[in-house]
Amino acid sequence: MTEKTPQRLEHHARLSVAPMMDWTDRHCRYLHRRMSKHALLYTEMVTAPAVIHGDRERLLGFNETEHPVAVQLGGSDPKQLAEAARIAEDYGYDEINLNCGCPSDRVQSGSFGAILMETPALVAECCAQLIAAVDVPVTVKCRIGVDDQEPTEVLPDFLARVSSAGVGRFTIHARKAWLQGLSPKENRDIPPLDYPLVHEMKAVFPHLHLSINGGIESLDQAEPFLDALDGVMIGRAAYHTPSDILLDADRRIFGGRVGPTAEEVVMEMLPYIDQHLGAGGKLHHVTRHMLGLFQGRPGARMWRRYLSENAHKDGAGCDVVETALGFVTQQAA
Repeated sequence: MTEKTPQRLEHHARLSVAPMMDWTDRHCRYLHRRMSKHALLYTEMVTAPAVIHGDRERLLGFNETEHPVAVQLGGSDPKQLAEAARIAEDYGYDEINLNCGCPSDRVQSGSFGAILMETPALVAECCAQLIAAVDVPVTVKCRIGVDDQEPTEVLPDFLARVSSAGVGRFTIHARKAWLQGLSPKENRDIPPLDYPLVHEMKAVFPHLHLSINGGIESLDQAEPFLDALDGVMIGRAAYHTPSDILLDADRRIFGGRVGPTAEEVVMEMLPYIDQHLGAGGKLHHVTRHMLGLFQGRPGARMWRRYLSENAHKDGAGCDVVETALGFVTQQAA
């Protein structure tokens, strides 16, 4: 298990894969860990009430090799969040992250996510109780503001209030969230990015560990941010083109060794897939996260097509993955 000290996790947070609903489940994280030993991984957001009352193994279960791995909680009730955090810590998570950035209608109706940017005092209280409840680090992922808020006023106030509760690490999605009139998908693209504002926050709060998120699609784009900021969080690009982001991340971002090849990653996944199938799972639960492994390479289209057409079939097993891999290796020969 990874050391759960703030300093150790700050090292891993130099590059992290964003929590993404319906994407960063345990199978996705297991795949990503095969590709990078150092990047910090996050769960999908799970709500505090669901953790307390729901199927905890389904929501929180993970493979020990995923460390370092953080759980992202959604909620706005300090006591509920504290209880959910204790449960997550007992499961072995290395970090508790509070979601103050999701713009979906469902999240708003529960009074959490990006709408919490409007109530920094409540966020501070939530974080104070989270910190009192667990021994692992508590962090926050936020926006630069919502709706008609002025980010240059809102963000520094938010960071000051929440850090005063004891939070030392924030990931800032450098886009305002529009809670009225835009869909969650539109919220990923339409409000303009304001990277300079995040840089300004580092100058104002040099003692805070600040990671930047939003619109970052390659390591080439990520690396310059690390000259001034403490970390970079990558979302969709890490999912859709994981080989481009993660296979060389340990060398380029963390000063480690060259990572495995995409072919080696596929072979490393086979025992995990066998175990998943043996427990009653379906092949496509895992392979849906593997479709982008060979993006941009000869044979990639056939890899995706074969998996998409066959992984959901009854009785589909590792032979389907090996056959699909053949389309790539044959092209490379």
